[in-house]
Amino acid sequence: MNILMVTNTYLPHVGGVANSVERFRQQYLAEGHEVLVVAPTFENMDENEEGVVRMPAIQNFNGSDFSVRVPVPGILGAPLDAFAPEIVHAHHPYLMGDTAHRIAAARSLPLVFTHHTMYELYTHYVPSRAPALAKFVKGLATGYANLCDHVIAPSESTARILKRRGVVMPITVVPTGLDVEAHRRGNPRTVRAKHLIPGKAFLVGHVGRLAQEKNLLFLARAVARFLAASPDARFLVVGGGPAEAEIRELFERRGLTARLHFTGPLRGQDLVDAYHAMDAFAFASKSETQGMVLTEAMAAGVPVVALDAPGVREVVKDRKNGRLVPNEAVHAFAAALRWVERLPAAGRRAVAASARKTARGFSVEECASKSLALYEHVLAHRRDDHEEGAWARTLRLVETEWALWKNAASAASAALASEPAAEGGTQG
Repeated sequence: MNILMVTNTYLPHVGGVANSVERFRQQYLAEGHEVLVVAPTFENMDENEEGVVRMPAIQNFNGSDFSVRVPVPGILGAPLDAFAPEIVHAHHPYLMGDTAHRIAAARSLPLVFTHHTMYELYTHYVPSRAPALAKFVKGLATGYANLCDHVIAPSESTARILKRRGVVMPITVVPTGLDVEAHRRGNPRTVRAKHLIPGKAFLVGHVGRLAQEKNLLFLARAVARFLAASPDARFLVVGGGPAEAEIRELFERRGLTARLHFTGPLRGQDLVDAYHAMDAFAFASKSETQGMVLTEAMAAGVPVVALDAPGVREVVKDRKNGRLVPNEAVHAFAAALRWVERLPAAGRRAVAASARKTARGFSVEECASKSLALYEHVLAHRRDDHEEGAWARTLRLVETEWALWKNAASAASAALASEPAAEGGTQG
């Protein structure tokens, strides 16, 4: 099968969607399929990458680490003709998502969309009236999903949210797969030695982009509170981003700078070694549909302490493979970390074994198999379209443009109509 994957983020960008696209791509290739990725340009790209078409883009949009593609006609025609895709898989509902929809319409191909993220929690990257923009973004993503042939949700709780929001197209749950074997073995001494962390120190870790939507200020407060009561404990942060300065400042105010360690972004075995150096993994994001770093940590046998949220509660089982904190309360999160720290040796082994068992259920082989079966189903049930003349293709493209514009206009109208109420209350 020739699979076209269209995404706003891809390597070398560090993030869940980029990692998801790459993991599925690698597994599809390993199973004998062909894959072409269409993505924006990013800084420090691999000059020798294969199977990727890059779109010109504005780098570091509005202070973020995202790239926003610049529409340039004609770039995709020849590569797509040569590749001859059979199915189009969009990984975002806007920007490159529109491109995916146009490609599918122009070539009479089925379109699958993965709803990776709670997009309304990313609106701080765009200067605007936040409540109205959040409603607009939710409406835009919901409308886009209903323009596709099938929708993938990375977790059951996300699928339920999409249905409540009005997605009527078929939804299948397919988590992002994990290379369990690659994360199973690591050397904890490597990271601890490099950052002068004592071997017996209880090490809380976190991995991810250091961005506002990850709720990192709350996480830093909770971990700092835990460290204040545990003099030998340390905090290891793997990743980079604009929130790093805030975390450093908070720890400096608390007099804990010497016990805070940043590694910057890590990949491959260096990242696996970092997971294995941790005694607990801390996670406070509420913007995920599936926290991939949670299963990565668990594959290394690390218990997870996380806020209860969609995409998290399917992974973290309270007091089994970690702690699921029901409320965003600093004292409760710190207490959950203390619970892990105070586990007796036998308890730690049991929690680690449960974590590894959970991770095995998210293997990339199993998840890719589900996704490929879905592609086959969509292809088998696609609408027959025998009108392949130039006029029929033109009509399809006109209908697609109208559908995209109508979706954007409808989402904007609903957001503006509700703005006064939104300013006085909360968004559901």
